[in-house]
Amino acid sequence: MSENVPAEAPVVVVGAGQAGLSVAFHLRRLGLVPGEDFLILDRGPGTGGAWQFRWESLRLGTAHRVSDLPGMNEMGLSFATADQARAARDVVAEYYERYERHFALQVVRPAIVQAVVEGTDGGLTVETSRGSIQSRILVNASGTWAAPFRPYYPGAEDFRGVQLTTPEYRAAADFAGKRVVVVGGGTSAVGFLLELEGIAASTVWVTRRPVEFADRPEAGITAVANQDAAAREGLPLPSIVGGTGLPATPANLAGVERGVLVARPMFSRIEADGVRWADGTMEPADAIIWATGFRADLAHLAPLDLREHGGGIRVEKGKVTRDPRIYLAGYGPQASTIGANRAGRSVAVQVVDALRHGGWQAPSTVLPVASGASVSA
Repeated sequence: MSENVPAEAPVVVVGAGQAGLSVAFHLRRLGLVPGEDFLILDRGPGTGGAWQFRWESLRLGTAHRVSDLPGMNEMGLSFATADQARAARDVVAEYYERYERHFALQVVRPAIVQAVVEGTDGGLTVETSRGSIQSRILVNASGTWAAPFRPYYPGAEDFRGVQLTTPEYRAAADFAGKRVVVVGGGTSAVGFLLELEGIAASTVWVTRRPVEFADRPEAGITAVANQDAAAREGLPLPSIVGGTGLPATPANLAGVERGVLVARPMFSRIEADGVRWADGTMEPADAIIWATGFRADLAHLAPLDLREHGGGIRVEKGKVTRDPRIYLAGYGPQASTIGANRAGRSVAVQVVDALRHGGWQAPSTVLPVASGASVSA
């Protein structure tokens, strides 16, 4: 395949992370040929989805659970038995690379999808950094890593220190001897605080709502159900952590006991040398880390006008209600690694059904597992 992408592909999958690879696996099992009937575009320079960009100190044992991709057991691989001492980003990148080759998925990277617009004959034009593609169906699995959410607070532009979001964090050593304010009530914020302990001169944790460390599996079910309801209604997706709380692991509870994981309420403004609360108290700071979550990376779909009046996109079982040519994999309740795997088959079945109604015929033979390579520049 040349440096430019093919001019046509019946199905385009955007993203080769957990959700995109899960959809691709099932499309292949249902008879579609990678690189011909469907094309996977990935913006990253290498395999691993968003994991390839995570900080070096993050380990599988301390990160969110990484579920195996469908079919990984056929390869004798599992994240449950992976080396927990290695950086999570390295393990995931290696396993995903082997997975792509084993199933000959022919991922094209790096390929940045810049816009999806109306094409010809009722199709879509996918404009990318590698050329334009005419397609009939688009499966968006671009995740959230490229769209961190940073709320506005008065005075942010006057701060003389460093401000960065979760994707920009690299290592605790970058903050040696600095006074750091960590903003956000999720697991990334907790991880940063524990890692910075003893390296930064001081850390202060601030959150928008009170923090609870508790193991409540039923709360996770409710939080996912709330996201599903919001997606069905076309509303902005609520926070998962806001509904579940933080895990009550021994490390987290010990951090609470030491006073490292004790959150303060949000400050009212940012000043040149720190942050100030409504009561007038001031916290000097050299750095602010905004671990304030993410939004779905959907800017390239804006030309299709998919959003509802409520501000979100109405999605039913992965299909966008406003435009049945568009599927969102790994969106909302599917964003967890388990949810992404389960949704992958559902989306793939719907895609193949739509193609068949449009006249596409599956090959008469099932594709064999073969050794293939990702397509890179």
